Amino acid sequence: MNKTDGDVTARSPEITAASWGRVHVAGFDREFKDVKLYPGCAREWDWRETGTEHVPGIQVSDVAELVDGGAQVVVLSTGYRKRLRVTPETLAYLEERGVRHVVAHTETAVHEYNRLRRSEMAGALIHSTC
Repeated sequence: MNKTDGDVTARSPEITAASWGRVHVAGFDREFKDVKLYPGCAREWDWRETGTEHVPGIQVSDVAELVDGGAQVVVLSTGYRKRLRVTPETLAYLEERGVRHVVAHTETAVHEYNRLRRSEMAGALIHSTC
């Protein structure tokens, strides 16, 4: 499976391993550095697409794809050293749409995403470095 387009009828893919600079996702034959996950989709999270930087952090444009892809709960990883921030506008965007969210350092974020994906339409932005 190499699917990168979201399928809202599909389950959110499982993260099988994560370490510094590497994220492995079940059913995908590649390694990700940073990854966007939501029902039926795993794709590289390329910060250049939205101009994301550690500060001010994760933007509305980063999470909108997850929400549009059917995520009803979103996990936002702040990195292993918690250097990636999340803008207040992003949190407000999720709240306005009734999308629950978890903000956590990468190790906890991976664990929470994998737990949530078993029973919910989950999405995640996983940052695998700082």
